[in-house]
Amino acid sequence: MHLRFAAAFLGAAVIVLAQEPAAPSALQPERVPQAEVSQPVYIVDTGTHILLSLINSVSTKYAAPGDRLYLETAFPILVNGKIVIPPGSYVAGTVTEVKRPGRLKGRAELYVRFDSLTLPNGTTRDFRARVGALDGRANEQLDKAEGKVSAEGNKSGDLRTIGEAAATGTSVGVIAGAAAGSTGMGAGIGAAAGAAAGLMGVMLSRGPEAVLAKGTTLEMVLDRQLIFTDAEIPAATASSHAMSDGTGPLPSVKQDQKGLPIPGRRLPM
Repeated sequence: MHLRFAAAFLGAAVIVLAQEPAAPSALQPERVPQAEVSQPVYIVDTGTHILLSLINSVSTKYAAPGDRLYLETAFPILVNGKIVIPPGSYVAGTVTEVKRPGRLKGRAELYVRFDSLTLPNGTTRDFRARVGALDGRANEQLDKAEGKVSAEGNKSGDLRTIGEAAATGTSVGVIAGAAAGSTGMGAGIGAAAGAAAGLMGVMLSRGPEAVLAKGTTLEMVLDRQLIFTDAEIPAATASSHAMSDGTGPLPSVKQDQKGLPIPGRRLPM
């Protein structure tokens, strides 16, 4: 009886073990699904300088906070030997603050910020970049830390205006004094009157405006990384990009009372 029961129990155990799936052998590796191959990534690092050309003109005489700047890249940016940002990519910027020149003191100031980059195929990246360098042909000065573009001071022009007015008054005074029989006194009175008129003219006129003219070249300094995949980068083309304007900047130029440029200034060719 006991032998029959043991044999039945052993047979049932054999059947249960036969139905369980065999455990994978430690020597047999499991089949892992093949991982998807990701696209190459191109990173334009923080602090990269990108050369831009200004498409529209901006002046402290007419600009207001919130006005837009439109620029395009003038030189390619490469990452690992591949052109990631080609010439002709579009950059949009904003005028954040404007300060008009004073009548006796205070320079014109223009604060500029760059907001976005759009590649020729429509790929867009946003940022808050600053101006890193300004066209060497312009008369304006750049504060790199604040992104501020300032006009030059006009002290020499003011002194020239007063001196020219005094010289004109002296000539008139000499003529009037000669007619009255007192040449010296007439010259002195005329010089004083002319100087006073010149000073009045300086007090009523503003200093030079800060101007970023169409065609001015600027350097944009990135404040963050720009990451692109291979599919987001436009295909290279054999045709060369034509810049929007090759005439160069037309910076602010000081003028005399007759509206003529003051000698000694560098003017664009």
